Amino acid sequence: MNKQLLAFVGDIYEDLELWYPKLRLEAAGCRMTLAGEEIRTFAGKHGYPAPADALVTQVQSQDFAGLLVPGGFMPDKLRRNAHVLRLTRDFFEQGKLVAFICHGGWIPISAKILKGKRATGSLGIKDDLENAGAIWVDEPVVIDGNLISSRTPKDLPALGEAMVEFLRCAK
Repeated sequence: MNKQLLAFVGDIYEDLELWYPKLRLEAAGCRMTLAGEEIRTFAGKHGYPAPADALVTQVQSQDFAGLLVPGGFMPDKLRRNAHVLRLTRDFFEQGKLVAFICHGGWIPISAKILKGKRATGSLGIKDDLENAGAIWVDEPVVIDGNLISSRTPKDLPALGEAMVEFLRCAK
């Protein structure tokens, strides 16, 4: 299937949590757009470069089938951006995929879309998820409607498969 996905990118993103799903989705026939607060190349926690294709202020949810929010320290900064939160809410409210892993859950928390929803993430944000009203589950991947969440890089295969299944991108 030929679907376009959006992923947030910024400095100190978790390298594997962006690149593994991006490559997995592309292998399934999807296209990925990386959106940041600037058009430039961002460095991951481990130094891997990720060039932004678009500005978060200029993308709209209707142009994409879903959203990926990788972890790292990037989500803590991006969750302060009103455009990022609006986009996240738009994807969620339109029933489109909102996938997040590890500390990526900070953005859906700040977008206020997790109340009463089952979700997982890094143990480091378990309290944050619960305080936002989420029901924290300690599983490799948790699916609740159009929300797909994962804990850490070791769970990336399960996250990738769940995203592909949700999008029906598998060839």
